[in-house]
Amino acid sequence: MNRLIALAFFATLIAIPTMTLAHEGVRLSAEEGQTWYRGNMHTHSHWSDGDDYLESIALWYQEHDYQFLVFTDHNVLATVERWVQVGKTKGGQTAYKKLKQNFPEWVEERVDGDKLEVRLRQFPEVAARFNKPGEYLLIQGEEISDRAEGKPIHMNVHNVEELIAPQGGRTVFETIENNVRAVQAQREATGKPMFVHLNHPNFGFAVTAEQLMRVRGERFFEVYNGHPHVANTGDAEHPGTERIWDIILAQRIAALDMPIMFGLAVDDGHNYHNIPSRASEPGRGWVEVLAKELTPEALIESLEAGRFYSSSGVALKLVESSDKQLVVEVEAQPGEEYTIEFVGTRESADLTGKPITDDEGKPKHITYTYSDAIGETLQTSQGNSASYTFAGDELYVRARITSSKPHPNPSEVGDFEQAWTQPVRGPAAPKHEHE
Repeated sequence: MNRLIALAFFATLIAIPTMTLAHEGVRLSAEEGQTWYRGNMHTHSHWSDGDDYLESIALWYQEHDYQFLVFTDHNVLATVERWVQVGKTKGGQTAYKKLKQNFPEWVEERVDGDKLEVRLRQFPEVAARFNKPGEYLLIQGEEISDRAEGKPIHMNVHNVEELIAPQGGRTVFETIENNVRAVQAQREATGKPMFVHLNHPNFGFAVTAEQLMRVRGERFFEVYNGHPHVANTGDAEHPGTERIWDIILAQRIAALDMPIMFGLAVDDGHNYHNIPSRASEPGRGWVEVLAKELTPEALIESLEAGRFYSSSGVALKLVESSDKQLVVEVEAQPGEEYTIEFVGTRESADLTGKPITDDEGKPKHITYTYSDAIGETLQTSQGNSASYTFAGDELYVRARITSSKPHPNPSEVGDFEQAWTQPVRGPAAPKHEHE
């Protein structure tokens, strides 16, 4: 679709309020009372389809130098009494033995006939045990797991107060929008900061760029997910998540007059034993959030302002943008070399999308094909730091940093450790009232 067509096509969308943020003159560095906080925002436990207990998972992340963790079990909050048979849990005896070893005085158990049962600790209990001001923070979340058009539509809400049931919808787009509205409604009703993000768009190849780009109120999606079955890099027909990101950015900025969408890296952890393996395990992807303090309020404020980067292993010292350039500096590790790519789209890029059709000429449920000028590599640099000077015709620019070090426990075979900065509007981008 070209710009005029896109504007006409999306003119009927109902506006949903978005957060105010700015990208001009931003300096992200641990200075002047700001601290980098490392966190995972997609985690599963015995409360849904994970294979470990909340407290054991919290301990793993604490021992691996994370500062915050969001529990996001499917369509459930860990706030009611629940007993489970040890032998019927996904973690079985392995998880139980670890629980007893690490928390011998903490485990509540009983015998029902010849069945050993354990009480699942609720989130408030686990948070009270682990939370340490300025050091470690557990946040209550939920993975709203919905379906539409035969596709899995999953969205994580962070700092949720009450359970949000899947809202449903006739289409993928409508279902995403309905769930976004439900989160916004709870946020407004409670006055509590919370936000929602779209999970793994290529899981079941459920969500196309055209569907996601036009959801108002949705500012975040997973550009990297550590689950090995979510097709981060796509396949022969389906684009990878980075390609989806660039298509969304170009369309939202140049055609739809909508805010930038941010890219998250997450674990989507389900399996916490026998690491490493080819299961869905912790430690693969995370966000580094620059905030003034370790509280849900401060973290969400920074995330909504784009004051973070995403990583699968590479650490950054500095991300700085101005009206003239974008600068990136890596926290270099001995023996590693870094490639810093500045990716963006120029205002001259053709935004027309072409649907992929079946043998009968009907469009498939696949992201359209677009010009390679969308999401082109504008500059490639080698070293621990690099700067990109705007030519004046960029709609947006973002940076991808790739280490020479292979990922020690990759989501997809052959992955290297990487980091992704958030996109900044370029000189040619129309000014948006919410940015």
